[in-house]
Amino acid sequence: MSAARWENVLILQTSFLGDTVLTLPLISEVRHRYPVKKLSVLCLPPSGELLQDHPAIDEIITYDKKNSDRGWQGLRRSAGRVREKQFTVALTPHKSLRSALLLYLAGIPHRIGFRESRGWFLFQQRAERNPRLHDVERNLSVLQAFGVRPDDCRRTIDMPVAPAVQQTVDEKLRALGVGGRELIFGVNPGSVWPTKRWSPAGFAALIRMLREKHDCQVLLFGGSDDAAVVQDIQHRCGDAAISLVGRIGLRELAAAISRCRVFVTNDRGRMHIAVARQIPIVAVFCATTPDLGFYPYTSEAIVVQRDLGCRPCASHGGRRCPLGTEDCIRQISPQTVMQAVEKLLHGDAADGRASSFQPEFVT
Repeated sequence: MSAARWENVLILQTSFLGDTVLTLPLISEVRHRYPVKKLSVLCLPPSGELLQDHPAIDEIITYDKKNSDRGWQGLRRSAGRVREKQFTVALTPHKSLRSALLLYLAGIPHRIGFRESRGWFLFQQRAERNPRLHDVERNLSVLQAFGVRPDDCRRTIDMPVAPAVQQTVDEKLRALGVGGRELIFGVNPGSVWPTKRWSPAGFAALIRMLREKHDCQVLLFGGSDDAAVVQDIQHRCGDAAISLVGRIGLRELAAAISRCRVFVTNDRGRMHIAVARQIPIVAVFCATTPDLGFYPYTSEAIVVQRDLGCRPCASHGGRRCPLGTEDCIRQISPQTVMQAVEKLLHGDAADGRASSFQPEFVT
């Protein structure tokens, strides 16, 4: 492709928040590799709030496909707004027909996506998506349409925090009695999918262990839909942790995670934000498995899971355990998670993997 065709680029990713974070290496690689004059990202409103300060992105266009932009008319309106931007190139790692159709209706002259997309026939160039790769590498694989392999790319997830945003978050934490030189742990117990959540009892026991062993504070992360789970955990641990639910916005999330020494989380989007902020992670995988390609993409992480033949029960987990046992949740002990936290805290986790993107796996 000529230099002129790269002058106004759109990257579309309208999946979940975590999927958008895992698209950041693709965004940065396009910005670095090609003579881009303007790079825009089309995403869902929550992702737009999270990414609004990212230095590689010139413009964010939101597509509220579940609310104001839902349905055929919403798709056409959104395509019309995109058409006005006169993009010369569009890339998308998203496989839905709706994403491919939006780019087609927007009249973007050069559209690149995956052969495996439901709208593959609407792309001028197509790349192969290997399901065995991590999602960072799968997203970068869209550049294979131009002969660029994921191994040729810089694959680090990076999410810089604006100084003003970090200052605002630090002030909020100080108002909650958190700050200074004390040790801070982050705990992220929620998920849209109940079978991806480790038990509130497990999280509460872990919090008590952390407070008993260390002079520390524990921050509970979550959105408004996690409020009930967070309240349950606070009740079980005797309010030994501080809830950030309703106290920080998505724009401030990366800044708050940055203050944690170790981040303990279920398999969800905030895990990838912690990777992007280079925070050591203990990831508890219940119904889902790392083989799906969404494990923490760093050597400074430990994945705790149980080796059960029923996992994964679905690509996103599920609303309830199909077997009725919830063994993937119940069989993970607080002691095992605590041991993983201690290993990361003392810098013993990389274990020869420091230059890789592979976490340690504990079953």
